[in-house]
Amino acid sequence: MWCLEIDKFIKPLHIKVSPEDLGKEVIVAGDPGRVKILSELLREPRLVNEYRGYLIYTGYFRDKKMSIASHGIGGASAAILFEELAMLGVRTIVRLGSTGSVREDIDIGDIIVVEGSSYFIGGTIGMYTGASMAYAATPDLELTYVLYNELKRKFGRVYRGIVFSSDSFYAENKEFINRVRELNILSLEMECATLNTVGRLRNIKTACVLVVSDNLIKGSTVLDQLQKLSDRFKEVAEVILEVLYSYSS
Repeated sequence: MWCLEIDKFIKPLHIKVSPEDLGKEVIVAGDPGRVKILSELLREPRLVNEYRGYLIYTGYFRDKKMSIASHGIGGASAAILFEELAMLGVRTIVRLGSTGSVREDIDIGDIIVVEGSSYFIGGTIGMYTGASMAYAATPDLELTYVLYNELKRKFGRVYRGIVFSSDSFYAENKEFINRVRELNILSLEMECATLNTVGRLRNIKTACVLVVSDNLIKGSTVLDQLQKLSDRFKEVAEVILEVLYSYSS
């Protein structure tokens, strides 16, 4: 299999920190504003990087050092963060993102735990695997099901399944949405496939937990007012932090 090789001695170019500035476990999200809000869940949170818009806060959850970082929008931006976190010694990355449901029964505020991420061959992932290969973009199964069970226990209304990671936010037309529905895909988002691919290639544990911000079948959305879901993201993030604390201890 052809894939892009990264020299283990290469230094990060976009995260201007040392390994000691980061926890071994990191929650990532696309929105820097959400990352800033989630950092309030940490004790003594400290902004350790803001270069190139990759906000990273490091603090403590109980007695364990952990970090929360923003990866921007889309696979290409996110891959840079994931690669550089790996270079700096991070061993576990969990994405907490928003997503657009393509099922009527999965509505705004509901939670999806990702079992696998579908995507179009090519693009960012194609740079790793070769454009003709459909790589299995799957998370770490043990971590994923620990997260699912804990989220299910706390919230009840939690779904698990396959999502589609899109490369173009505004190209998702009605025909495309209907097609992914036929494939029993639960929702559309933009970065999970990249995280899972980089995680497999760099031997990092990954998982993706998504909060539904819009229903593409009903035409309802709070995507332009994500502060309405701020409490939901914080509740979900707290469960993720608890799992990461126990799972890695």
